[in-house]
Amino acid sequence: MSATRLLVLGVVRGYGRAHGYLIGSDLMSWGADTWANVKWGSIYHALKQGVKAGFLREDWTVPGRTDYELTERGEAEFQRLLADSMRKPEPRPDMLAAGLAMLPAMTRSQAVSLLEIRLSAVETIRKAADAQLAGWREPPHVRELYRLRVANAVEDIAWTRGLIERLNAGQYVMAGEPGTVGKPGSWPHPG
Repeated sequence: MSATRLLVLGVVRGYGRAHGYLIGSDLMSWGADTWANVKWGSIYHALKQGVKAGFLREDWTVPGRTDYELTERGEAEFQRLLADSMRKPEPRPDMLAAGLAMLPAMTRSQAVSLLEIRLSAVETIRKAADAQLAGWREPPHVRELYRLRVANAVEDIAWTRGLIERLNAGQYVMAGEPGTVGKPGSWPHPG
């Protein structure tokens, strides 16, 4: 649910005001149904729960359509989820993928700092997996679990270092920079 919540809050934030179909259309066009397991039903559930939690405000100005706007509490929740997605390595990639989809909402220095925390955590995971692999004896096939953890950590470390390098080299337009789509309401409305 957290990846869906992050994405839904992020799309509403990006547009400043959005309805469920617009949110869903954007997320589906990005392939979020594949990399974050987002479904139409989970989008509408996240919207209802967002209103209930005080993250979103509903508006029925257009007959037959509910528009949503982010509240201050919703902005805080979005920023919390976004930061967590960058700094906390998870076994499943959906939160990281959701965070990457919202990457321009962070300043460059914020993103780099959070990714450096992630890098340190993944290096710790790799060391632990190396130790487990080296010390495992019975049953022998379980070693494959630790080999997989080591391989995943090695790839994650390389990717995280690469993203930090790309951000430090100025790749991508981030929040606070000219031409950013990272500030609330900065996304162009379709059609």
